[in-house]
Amino acid sequence: MRVISFWTRFHAPSSIRFSIVCHNHPQTHSSCNFRHDNHQMEPCELSANTVIAHPRALTDKITLIRDAGPSKFQVIADFDATLTRYRVNGLRRQTSHGLLQQGNAYYDAKRQALYDHYHPLEISPVIPIDEKTKLMEEWWSKTHELLIEGGLTYDAIKKSVANSSIAFREGVTELFEFLEKKEIPVLIFSAGLADVIEEVLRQNLDRTFKNVKIVSNRMVFNDDGQLVSFKGNLIHVLNKNEHALDMAAPLHDRLGVDIGEEDEENVNMKERRNVLLMGDHLGDLRMSDGLDYETRISIGFLNDNIEKSLESYRESFDLVYLNDAPMWGALELVSRLFSTEAR
Repeated sequence: MRVISFWTRFHAPSSIRFSIVCHNHPQTHSSCNFRHDNHQMEPCELSANTVIAHPRALTDKITLIRDAGPSKFQVIADFDATLTRYRVNGLRRQTSHGLLQQGNAYYDAKRQALYDHYHPLEISPVIPIDEKTKLMEEWWSKTHELLIEGGLTYDAIKKSVANSSIAFREGVTELFEFLEKKEIPVLIFSAGLADVIEEVLRQNLDRTFKNVKIVSNRMVFNDDGQLVSFKGNLIHVLNKNEHALDMAAPLHDRLGVDIGEEDEENVNMKERRNVLLMGDHLGDLRMSDGLDYETRISIGFLNDNIEKSLESYRESFDLVYLNDAPMWGALELVSRLFSTEAR
């Protein structure tokens, strides 16, 4: 695998310049830090945290997507540990499921007990996929039942998010802004809870985005703000791809976003046959399986167990960002696909 460098400078919304270099066997990986002063980003070297196994194939994909234009393009992204950070100051950040506190210690403890039982089964390399799928369905169903039985309220969601340690990667806001200007939709896939994710977006980003849609488990609340049921099909870690457009919904009215014309939007998304896919697990590559795409560029965020997992990630994803890298590399990529001057 040869070394390749991509250099670019663009203005959307800040000036950023850096290189992406792929190495055969990265031995050391340094963190990448940006300094933001008056909307100016200092140059940053991302090469130590970026791996590209097949640079020629990636270049060919970039050309195909760029020639087709932004009207044929969409972004599909996992949420936890992809859009959000994996660690801060050496400590694991909370997930959208893990941060939720029902306001009832008994039910919080029961959900934790389910996690302690099922999570080792989720990551087990010896359980067949069919059996594991059934186990994940059991886990998610039991968890949802506990949330309803325990009387979860939307106020508890807001409080849980406010008290959580969840945080977005640097560059996520700028990436969403760039994509919104180009009228490029973003599907956020998650096996978590759509209402929690929306609250995380509301509390942690500076603004809302009409092009962002959530594919996740959506709650139904009564007039008193108490959870009474879940809407649509169950989404767990092993079936994210199965109900993509059926369950996609724009950020709802709690974020002040117009949710009209969803059917027309979904038809339009089916016609967007070029995809940028971002995830932190190999299983996330299946998120686009339900779409009839023509060209896909995949970005993998390898946050942990790097030496053990690097080879499989490098051969599976077009680009791999290591060590909880920021989102600037993805922003640089889409800016190459659709420059700010392009129409």
